[in-house]
Amino acid sequence: MDHAHDESHPHVNYFFIFLLLCGCTALSVIFDVVKITPALVVFAVLAVAVAKASLVMTFFMHLKYEGRWKYVILLPTAILGVGLMVALSPDMAMHYYEYDVMQSRIVAPRSEHGAGHDAEESAEHDGEAKDAKHH
Repeated sequence: MDHAHDESHPHVNYFFIFLLLCGCTALSVIFDVVKITPALVVFAVLAVAVAKASLVMTFFMHLKYEGRWKYVILLPTAILGVGLMVALSPDMAMHYYEYDVMQSRIVAPRSEHGAGHDAEESAEHDGEAKDAKHH
């Protein structure tokens, strides 16, 4: 039996880590229930989420006991994640198109004859288009 492996990985109290994760979850719920500013709620809940993720990665994924090569493997993934956000930011921030959804238009109620405001505008527009072709 090889005891060298046991010395490189000291005993981790997983139950204590579990209790810490439960405490972090309780903190997230408390931050969400307590009436504070929305920006502070977002900051606090994200901070707790980062702490929980760090605990899981450090102890349950055993990254605490790995060598420094884990950063070499993580670097391309981090570059890809940041690069993807930067590459997609123009599409998310700038609108290259007009929003044309039916819900945003104000439609006049239909008259007794069944023709609404949109139908009249459409007929006028068609007439202008025919006049433009004849000139």
